[in-house]
Amino acid sequence: MKKKRLIFIIASLIFLIAMIVVSLKLGSLEVTYSELIKGILLGSNEGNVGIIKDLRMPRVIIAVLIGANLSIAGVLLQAVIRNPLADPYITGISSGACAVTVFFMVFVPGVITLRPLFGFLGGLISCTIVYFMAFNKGLSPIRIVLAGAACNALLGGFSSMFTISAGLGSANIQKWIMGSLATVTWNNVFILVVYSIIGIVSALLLSGKCNILMLGSKNAKSLGVNADLYMILVTLAAVFLASISTAIAGVVSFVGLVVPHICRIIVGSDHKYLIPFSGVMGAILVLFSDTIGRVIMAPYEIPVGVVTAIIGAPFFLYLLKRSDLK
Repeated sequence: MKKKRLIFIIASLIFLIAMIVVSLKLGSLEVTYSELIKGILLGSNEGNVGIIKDLRMPRVIIAVLIGANLSIAGVLLQAVIRNPLADPYITGISSGACAVTVFFMVFVPGVITLRPLFGFLGGLISCTIVYFMAFNKGLSPIRIVLAGAACNALLGGFSSMFTISAGLGSANIQKWIMGSLATVTWNNVFILVVYSIIGIVSALLLSGKCNILMLGSKNAKSLGVNADLYMILVTLAAVFLASISTAIAGVVSFVGLVVPHICRIIVGSDHKYLIPFSGVMGAILVLFSDTIGRVIMAPYEIPVGVVTAIIGAPFFLYLLKRSDLK
């Protein structure tokens, strides 16, 4: 079984690399493979390589990181709540991070380096509110969904209000809220890489504790594990990963719901394998969605958040139908 899991992880990595190459090549302006090689390996600027280096490469890297972050965040939330409906979007984390980020984009625009931290603050506040509202002798799926929907509506209203205050820049902010990667730069890449490394390493270090938390709080305590402490730490890691991604790319919904569920079927529930596999598969999903959004209506673009919503919403309804709603 261990060998089978490793094979799946390696195969997914190979597929991700192939997807990266395809995404770099496709677009409104076609480039050759020789131009790709010159631009990536040799640093050449001839021909169309400038488009690859300055526009497509940052976008591809951001898509990969966001997909990995959101998927891992979904895995962590599902471990804490022990329910497949847990997701950064449904639990209000993405909306909270978005609202606070929009506020600083409009009123304090010069703090781009700290934007992920502001997003983390917003995500943490909204997640706390949803948990508090949904808790009644445990966290039931229907309470999470209802509390998350209410929180998303409220915070979405604040985001819209802040966006209107931006005046002429409101159109760009509105597009960003929908989950657009059209304007990402190398500066965004460097910022997200640093924060993502912190979050992903934290998640991997907590993978063993996630396995124990899945047994339930009482069983975890009987094994000598401080369940309350690790529930807080795992939740913080999940909120951090989801919030930093939202702060850079806007709301990319349902990735943390769809990917962990499918990956759990393939590699099982051992988080030592589930977390890295979900990260890779999430990267593939977001990169695929962004590529589709770029080329399907070229020269116009569909924001990646719209594509993932179209994919994920029916899947969410399917899980909601299957779940115990008591």
